[in-house]
Amino acid sequence: MPPKTHQGTRQVYLLPLTDLGAPDVPNEYIYLPAPTDPVYYLRFAIEGASSICRQGSLWVNIPEPGQRFDRNHFREFKLRTDFNRTLEVDIPITSAGAFSFYTTYTPLPEFSTSKVETPEPTRTPTYYVDIEPKLVLGGSSLPLDALGIFSVVSKFMGKYPGDWNKHLRGISGRGYNMVHFTPLQPRGESNSPYSLYDQLSFDTELFPEGENGVAKLIKSMEEEHGLLGLTDVVFNHTANNSKWLEAHPEAGYNVETSPWLESALALDDALLEYSCQLKSLGLPTDFQDSSDLEKVVGGIKEHVINKIRLWEFFVVDIVSDVQAVLGAWEKGDTKIPSGSFDDTIGGGLDRIKEWSLYEKATFLKEKGLLNGLRIDGRYSRKVDPAVGAALLTVLYGRFEGGNTSSAEAGIKDILNELNLPFYREYDADTSAILDQVKGRLQYTRLDANGPRLGPITEKNPLIETYFARLPLNETTKKHNTRSLALAVNGWIWAADAMKDNAGPDWRPYLRRELIPWSDCVKLRYGKGPEDNPFLWEHMTKYVQLMAKYFTAFRIDNCHSTPIHVAEYLLDEARKVQPNLAIFAELFTGNEATDFIFVKRLGISALIREAMQAWSTQELSRVVHRQSGRPIGSFEINVPSRTGTKQTNNLVNGNGYSPPTKEIVKHIRESPVHALFMDCTHDNEMPAQKRDARDTLPTAALVNMCACATGSVMGFDEIYPKIVEIVHENRQYTSTSSEGEVHTGAGEGGIAGVKKLLNHIHTMMGRDGYDETFLHHEGEMITLHRVHPDSRKGYFLIAHTAFPGSGNGNGGLSPVHLAGTKAKIVGSWVLEVDQSDKAKKEALDDKEYLVGLPARVRNIKGATIESENGDTTIRVADFFPPGSIALFETWVPSAEHSQGLGNFIASGCEEGFGELDLIDLNFLLYRCDAEERDSSAGQDGVYNIPGHGPLVYAGLQGWWSAIEPIVRTNNLGHPLCRHLREGQWALDFLVGRIERISKQEGYSRLYKPAQWLQERFAAVRNIPSFLLPRYFALIVQVAYNAAVKRAIELMSPSIQNSQEFVQSLALVSIQQTGYVKSASLWPTKSVPSLAAGLPHFSVEWARCWGRDVFISLRGLFLCTGRYEEAKEHIKAFGSVLKHGLIPNLLSSGAAPRYNSRDSPWFFLQNIQDYAQIVPDGISVLKEKVPRRFLPYDDTWFPHDDPRAYSKESTVEDIIQEILQRHASGLSFREHNAGPNLDMQMRPEGFQIDVKVDWKTGIIFGGSQSNCGTWMDKMGESERAGSKGVPGTPRDGAAVEITGLSYSALKWVAELNKAGKYQYSGVETDQGEKITFNEWVECIKANFEKVYWVPVDPKDDIGDDVDPKIINRRGIYKDLYKSGKEYEDYQLRCNFPIAMTVAPDLFSPDKALVALKAADDFLRGPTGMATLDPSDLNYRPYYNNSEDSTDFATSKGRNYHQGPEWLWPTGFFLRALLKFDLMRQTSAAGRLESFQQVTRRLAGCKQAIKDSPWKGLTELTNKDGSYCADSSPTQAWSAGCLIDLFHDASSLTTEMNDL
Repeated sequence: MPPKTHQGTRQVYLLPLTDLGAPDVPNEYIYLPAPTDPVYYLRFAIEGASSICRQGSLWVNIPEPGQRFDRNHFREFKLRTDFNRTLEVDIPITSAGAFSFYTTYTPLPEFSTSKVETPEPTRTPTYYVDIEPKLVLGGSSLPLDALGIFSVVSKFMGKYPGDWNKHLRGISGRGYNMVHFTPLQPRGESNSPYSLYDQLSFDTELFPEGENGVAKLIKSMEEEHGLLGLTDVVFNHTANNSKWLEAHPEAGYNVETSPWLESALALDDALLEYSCQLKSLGLPTDFQDSSDLEKVVGGIKEHVINKIRLWEFFVVDIVSDVQAVLGAWEKGDTKIPSGSFDDTIGGGLDRIKEWSLYEKATFLKEKGLLNGLRIDGRYSRKVDPAVGAALLTVLYGRFEGGNTSSAEAGIKDILNELNLPFYREYDADTSAILDQVKGRLQYTRLDANGPRLGPITEKNPLIETYFARLPLNETTKKHNTRSLALAVNGWIWAADAMKDNAGPDWRPYLRRELIPWSDCVKLRYGKGPEDNPFLWEHMTKYVQLMAKYFTAFRIDNCHSTPIHVAEYLLDEARKVQPNLAIFAELFTGNEATDFIFVKRLGISALIREAMQAWSTQELSRVVHRQSGRPIGSFEINVPSRTGTKQTNNLVNGNGYSPPTKEIVKHIRESPVHALFMDCTHDNEMPAQKRDARDTLPTAALVNMCACATGSVMGFDEIYPKIVEIVHENRQYTSTSSEGEVHTGAGEGGIAGVKKLLNHIHTMMGRDGYDETFLHHEGEMITLHRVHPDSRKGYFLIAHTAFPGSGNGNGGLSPVHLAGTKAKIVGSWVLEVDQSDKAKKEALDDKEYLVGLPARVRNIKGATIESENGDTTIRVADFFPPGSIALFETWVPSAEHSQGLGNFIASGCEEGFGELDLIDLNFLLYRCDAEERDSSAGQDGVYNIPGHGPLVYAGLQGWWSAIEPIVRTNNLGHPLCRHLREGQWALDFLVGRIERISKQEGYSRLYKPAQWLQERFAAVRNIPSFLLPRYFALIVQVAYNAAVKRAIELMSPSIQNSQEFVQSLALVSIQQTGYVKSASLWPTKSVPSLAAGLPHFSVEWARCWGRDVFISLRGLFLCTGRYEEAKEHIKAFGSVLKHGLIPNLLSSGAAPRYNSRDSPWFFLQNIQDYAQIVPDGISVLKEKVPRRFLPYDDTWFPHDDPRAYSKESTVEDIIQEILQRHASGLSFREHNAGPNLDMQMRPEGFQIDVKVDWKTGIIFGGSQSNCGTWMDKMGESERAGSKGVPGTPRDGAAVEITGLSYSALKWVAELNKAGKYQYSGVETDQGEKITFNEWVECIKANFEKVYWVPVDPKDDIGDDVDPKIINRRGIYKDLYKSGKEYEDYQLRCNFPIAMTVAPDLFSPDKALVALKAADDFLRGPTGMATLDPSDLNYRPYYNNSEDSTDFATSKGRNYHQGPEWLWPTGFFLRALLKFDLMRQTSAAGRLESFQQVTRRLAGCKQAIKDSPWKGLTELTNKDGSYCADSSPTQAWSAGCLIDLFHDASSLTTEMNDL
């Protein structure tokens, strides 16, 4: 007995995987919140028979609790196949970082009747899971979106600790909570903070104590100032004078480690030499205009490129290669490359001899170069002598001595031809070199916005070098001198971030496409630590040293850093600091590439900047992108229908566990998170780029965004221009550093207001204020940010200041905040002296960096007017550019003691927990016709203006409309607009349920009505713009509660099954309910099963005998609805007549008997009932009142005294069906004529059925009627098809033969067991025949008459006519029909017989036929009703077509090619059954299940996509939409539930083997 435990609660994030193992999440970006206490779980959900479950394992490197992360350590979770369930793997999340997973599996081979080779095991790509770091400051968690980051350039901070502490106090005083330091390491010769001289030490000028000083700094920041530390990490390069490079030049790219750079180095050397020679060559050295530039560039071709013979790097050396090839030919040393001389097989040598010179050269280019096309040095492109010799042998034969001049001339011509494209390549690169050099010189020497470098001298050469030359000294002389010139770092416009700029795959260093940073050497990591051990170890020490002290990293030049290097180094850093936040500048120019970096590296946020905007409009766009979700956004994480969770589906469960209450959250689509800076340290200040007054509105707009935000020293202080980080040497000043920062107005910049903005930003970030609304009007931007639950928020009006703004108030229209209260927090204007004099004074300060004279002062800003709960804000007359007004807002109607969201989610168990399945039919479903039927035409489904009518009046109709709106957050949908305009939808939902709850039999719906009434009452007074959110939330909670209750009322197999099966099972509720015009009985009202909705929902069209008993096993028996099943069996049994049950029931009042197959599906269902239901055999003794007299074909109305005057047991009814068929049926339908069927011809009303006692097979029908499910009667007078069946299927239909055999075999077995009193029947000749005899007769003849052999030599007598066979290896659809060719048509009916009577079929033949059906009939969802190769194949059904086409007019081709869904269930059941028969191993049996799973993909998608939440009746060719199809059909769903029931039984049988 398990121990007693209490029920726990845990939070789960659901991650479904696709059939091929990919995360079913937009962009495959999985971003989860920081670890919590108690832990939350990531749940992988995998359908139990998906492709990845075939010998499959899920591999996850998320560490177990308490374990350290190792990227290469993956835990294995074996995926044990389970056809009926969704497998779940729950991973507790206890640490932050970038984790990964993949699956390994053996791919499923194509289905074949013969043995096929098992594919090799494979694996999916690696996918990533990013977990937000858990940042803690002052003992409290600090979410990333609550960060306020302040950037400083460390070298401008002054003396440590005095100056530093002042600045840190000022930064903290302004409300920032993290400081970003540029690198604190010693700087290289350029003095750039990003040119690191020594990664493993700290700048002693800043920190005389070295590492101890940094440790003290971080400690004081956190403890005294409330600041976390962030520093840059530079992985991509090091200073060109880094001392350690001299000992380890292999850490860089040089011609020894990277021979492909030799040509670039030669060019760089030659350009530097040319620079020194300009004067002696009479060329300009001080460019005055473009003509000087043209002269210098014009000399490069002669004095540089030709001088170094650059072409030699591109071409093959004709002389040496000719000799090498001839030498190999003379020695017989030949080699034929793989796949080259294909034509030589079978005498193709002559074809090679006919090759043109171009073809011969192309052969050598593609197959005969020793090193391929890579350029590794002069003449590095070499022909493989052995391959060249092989070509000579083909052309000239083997060398046998003598003169070689002919062969020598031949190979020389080929090599000259080979060089032609290489020379063109050289020409193209030469052109690129000249263009790039010219463009760079134009910028650096002449352009007004360039650096204007001045005269060309030895220290200021013509070009910026691409290589750093290490000095010759005692250390470097130990190395090959070729290794001492190292490629510098740089960037390339629109470069591929996934490609190594200095690698061998392209030539930017040769083509001069790099914009170089000549003070930095690019680091060469190779593929892993083994390629450069020192460098990897050195940089690992570096990142671990940084992680020891800093909470966060900013990756410099992330887009230029090899992603595998950054991944490795960040892993090493996280070993020291597990909760490491990672920020990066990432300029890939491609969002998809951004996602790759973000996912793999676990980047917390990408740096974005407001100062990039060039206008108010562009600023509004940039702010909007980072601001958050729209106000009133939909909530996707509501209580799900999973409820209490057992671990029965868990792959990594440990047996018994107590029930656990779960909060299951969906992984929301997430954009790449942002660190939104008002300005960064490498961008221009507002005083340069805009108007200095714009500092305040930009700062306010940024701080109102729902993401991490930041600023830079100098922005708040109104510095006049960007601080140049390389050459600047002055120190920071800030009024904030000189004393306490007072909130609000003040002198010396915007610090006081920034303090308030930062505090509000941090509070909103901590509490989850993530909804925003932004409005742009002229120079004005308004931004409202609110909390999604409390609806509290802040509203900002910002008047931007771009050049030409003037001094007006911006002219903002009055702002109307519906249902919202507001109070002013403050209004301020920034005033700045931007005169040339002020700027000059600030810039001329020799010692300090100072801001422009500026002050922030209080202004009135705006007025607030309140009326009827609404607020109107009007901007004051004085509100010039540089002004902001900030308001606190709240929505009184959203205030609730429990919290509005919590209240809405409460009470579900009480509200919905007592409903039965018929209540749920009304609550969830009911199409328009059903609603009108039940309300005398008064009520229908709801019609949404601009959208149209819902498919159901119940919750499913609403949720089908709402779900895609919620998923895509489509607040512009017509439903949202309709809800904002009024509350009619709320009234409809409540009123409908309240009215029905007062009717007899529906009283249980009172509680759901009350639940809805109370929830809607709580939101009726909220502002209309919020109503869509809360309406959707209420409907979703109610819908989930109703569906949860529905599943609870079904069988355990449904409760524990996968979501697809549960969706199919819900169709049972959808199709079964009370309908006034369509009961099962004429005098009492009971729920009835519809054939489909909405086409077959009411009156005579609702209940069809055939449809009910094709659907009943799946929809009732497999779902545990045994009483409804019994009621339908008794009701149809009660109207037995002529040995048939009616095709159209008409509540038993006016049944129609024209269906030859219905009684056999009926008997099959009684058999299924007896076998599935506990004590189901007792149904045979159930008494059934008879609408007509037993064995009497007399018709009388239902109110005739004879009606229901007699009773029979179900057993008697079975016997009557069998006996009447044995005796033969022949009757004309009652009331035959146009009143019964206006399409039928008179002869069609005659029904004849008989048994051929030579075979035991039942025959029936005629060419004038259609007595099986393929029952379309021609209707077109225009086409001459009226009264001519599309598919008469007279004779012996294969499925009737199988069904009758199944019934006879069953009763024979029952009789033998003493459970069925009858032993046989009498024939039409009065001869007694036992059931066993009848069974054996059918079995002995079945394959003889139905099988069409694969090999003509196996044709049997008169039962196979080779002349009309269209396709072999199939089972006939009919036997001895009125048109013999119809016998041989391949249709989808034989799998029905296979499913119910498998012993009639030889397993090997069955598989051949099933393979044919799989190849030729199976569509994405349905089975084609006719072989596409048949001349009668017409796959597009259009019932309204009234053409002259006899085949298709008025939809006569209903069953002549369109793809019906219900036969798919029987086909897959047969496929599974017979495929399993041949399997002898567990792997083989698994394959059988997976073959079936693969074929369900279309249906799974279809039911997801359908607003009806069912499977359609039929589709046109290849699954295309059919407008005339009933969108949800009972048997389409029921037959697939049958499949899963079979699979469960077969799994149990296999487990018992």
